[in-house]
Order: sequence, then C-alpha cells, then structure tokens
Amino acid sequence: MKKNFLTAAALMVVGFFVSTEIAQAADVTFSGQVRSRWEYNEQGTNATNTTRKFLNDADGDASIATRVRLNANVKVNDSTSAFIQMQSNRTWGNDLDTSGTGSNGGSGNSSFTPSDGDASVGLHQAYFTLKNFASLPVDLQFGRQEVVLDGHRLFGNTGWTTGAQTHDAIRLTHKHGNHTLTYAYVLANEEDRTESTEDDNDIDVHLAHLNFQGILGGNLSLYAVALLDDCGLTATGVCSNGQVAPAATGSLDNNIYTIGFRQAGQLFGIDYRGEYYYQGGDAIADATATGTLNYGAGAGLANVDRDAYMFGVRIGKKFNNVAMKPSLTIWYDQLSGTDDSDISSGDYGTFNTLFDTGHKFYGHMDLFLNNVNHGTQGLGLTDLAVKASIQPMPGWTIKADWHKFTTEVDPSSNINARSNNVASGVDDDLGTELDLAIIHKYNANTVISAGWSRFAAEDLFNQQNTVVANSADWAYVQFDVKF
Repeated sequence: MKKNFLTAAALMVVGFFVSTEIAQAADVTFSGQVRSRWEYNEQGTNATNTTRKFLNDADGDASIATRVRLNANVKVNDSTSAFIQMQSNRTWGNDLDTSGTGSNGGSGNSSFTPSDGDASVGLHQAYFTLKNFASLPVDLQFGRQEVVLDGHRLFGNTGWTTGAQTHDAIRLTHKHGNHTLTYAYVLANEEDRTESTEDDNDIDVHLAHLNFQGILGGNLSLYAVALLDDCGLTATGVCSNGQVAPAATGSLDNNIYTIGFRQAGQLFGIDYRGEYYYQGGDAIADATATGTLNYGAGAGLANVDRDAYMFGVRIGKKFNNVAMKPSLTIWYDQLSGTDDSDISSGDYGTFNTLFDTGHKFYGHMDLFLNNVNHGTQGLGLTDLAVKASIQPMPGWTIKADWHKFTTEVDPSSNINARSNNVASGVDDDLGTELDLAIIHKYNANTVISAGWSRFAAEDLFNQQNTVVANSADWAYVQFDVKF
C-alpha cells in the first residue's frame, strides 16, 4: 500500500514538472474582455431595413449588447508565435436565431430558450507569426486577423461595433530604421466551389503600406490598394447567370485601385493631419446597382470608369499646462460624389471608403457609413467638425463634437437625386450632429463611458428619405472590462 502511494505521488510530481516545462516552452498567456453597452437608438432602420425609425416618427429602440472575448497569446519560440481570439456577441433577451439571418449581435439567449442550442461562439482572430521568414528580414503573419492602419481611414477594425472586423489575410512586414513596409493579401470573398469553375464571386485585396517615422514631427504613410472584384459582388451580391446585367456587358466589373498618403504629427505644439487618396478602376457594378446612380441611357455602357478622391485635414491643440487640460480640434473631410457630367461621360465619381472605421470620422450616430454611397445616393459627403475635450479630474474626460454634413455634389446636378423626390433648387445641406460623451477610467482594467447624440435633419436629408423629420436622438452607457 505504502509502495503504491509513493509511486502515485512520484508520478504526480513528474507530471507537474513536465506540464510546467511544456507551459514554459510555449509561454502561453491569457487575456480577455467583457464589454456591455446599453443603447437607445432612434436613427436605426425598421424591421425591413428600409426606413429609419425617426423618419416615420416611430419610437426608438433600447437594447443591451455584450461582447465576450477570450485570448490566448502563445510564444512557441524566439521565431514563432500564435494568437487566438474567441468571441461571442449577443443582444440580451434575444431568442436563439435558427433562421441563419442573424439577430444584430449574436444568437442571444432569451429566458424561454435553452442554451444548449447556442452556437454563437466563434473565432474572431486566429493567426501565427514567423519572424525572419525564410531567413529574410520579413515577418509573416498568416490567418484571420484585424488589419488596422494609421487612423482607420481605409483599414480599421470597426471596434465600436459589437462584432468588429477581421480578414482572412497573409501579411508580410519589414522593419528597418525609421520605416516599415507592409504587404498584405486579403481573400475577402471566396465563391462556393460547387457554383462554378470561374470563381466569379471571388474578391481579392492587395495592400502595400509604407510608413516613415520622424517626418515633419510625425509619420508619413503611403498607400496602394487593389480591390479586385470582377463581378461586382460588393455592389450587387449576385453574379453569373443570376445577375441582371446591363445590355452589352458580360459582367459587372467593380475593381477599385486606391493610391494616396497620410501625414500626421505635431509641429510647433500643434497636432495636425493631412491625407489624400485617389481611386481609379472599373465601376460598372457600383454605377448601375439598384439604389445607387441612375445612368439612364448610359446603363448600356460596356464599362464605367472610376474617377474618385477623398481628402481630410485636421489641426488641433491640447493645453496640458492649463487646468482640466482642454483640447480643441477642427477638421474637414471631403469624399467625392457623382454628377451628371460624370454620368454622361461614363465615369463614376463616388469614393469608396473600403474597410474604414467610419464611426471615428462621420459622427457617432453612424448615419453616413455606407462605403459605396455614404447614405447620400452617391452625391459624396463633406464633414466640417469641431471637437473639444476637458479632463475635470484624474480619470475623467468629457468630449463634445459638432458635425455639419453636406453632399460634395450639388443635388440638382445629379439625375438620380432628381428622380428620387429631391426638389429642384434644394441645397446640399444634410444636417448637423452633436455628440457628447463622458469617459471614466474606473480602474486599471475597467472603463465606463456614456454619451448622447442628436442629429438635426435638413431638407435634402428628408427628401432623400421621402419623409419629413426634425431630429433623432441616440444615447448609450458602456462598461468595458479587460483582463
């Protein structure tokens, strides 16, 4: 008996040390997040996703959504590591969704449904990293991952949304001195192999990003992006025989080639940012898709050329040596639209914001996020914003943002606007938005925030949506716990 006990104890000790050695070799660390947000929303769409609730004088919706993440960061050895992030999103009280259509934040789990049918946990990120891949001064990152560059203008993770954005991607990164060169390939959409042998619905993205540090008190980034969508899936969702294509076209090309730069930093105590991007390529899908631009007789064109741009500027100052550390920022963004001259010449002038985090730029109520038409029927968008903040006490920040939105193109110079209830002579004013927020760092792991926003609609916004409305309100309270 004594001998058996000693043998078992010895095996337990050996097992403990062996498992410890394995854990030390792998160097596994765990982390996570639980984030819950209550929202009252008047600007969201109705059940059929066609009309915003406040345009029909309908009451807003109140809901609570929670994001849960569990992360495993594994250092296998000096040259190999991996990152796995599990995520579950749910809206409190929702029935389990068996239709496959989604329920705005995960399957949920009402009190009247068993949780054994809940399959809402999935992989948000799962990739490995190989340093100095193939003995080259390049790191390889392979798998599902977030692609976030600079200020989220073209590539962001839409972190405000409960689900956020990731990509199936291969990324190569070279760092030397003050510069970083990144190439990424994103397989954005892959057609079912049983559908056809031509892979018409495949969408591939190639990204080249070059960043230089120490330029004019900050960083300079150069961009070249090719989004290859030979059948217009991003605009129509249907292709091949299921596509209702304009006459004289064999397919609906929607290739987007973007080049540009971003310079941001601080000079003479002033924070600044300037960026410009130009887009070319094919745009027959965007130009002729239902609900976008009406090309009239031009709908029979064999192709439509993309000719679009956007630029943004920002200047700001934070007064760190003044009580409550106030800051003031002014910025202006302009995203090009399409007018009659573009349509008559077979061009498409509306800028596509690709995979941006629009919540950072175009107002917290997210009324102008659509990456194809910005919610303005292809007329483009301008945003003049004034932003201010104070820190009344340690751990507390109060922010106030004001936006004035207009279309980049005069509504009277676009046939689509004129044919969609926009009166002749109406100006380009869409409305204004006020965003207020208070943020409290409760402790090292918890941030509590709350906010209220109001959008005041003008004639153009109302006419584009066919119903007269005065304003919409939105409010939230959020708890973000990370560990």
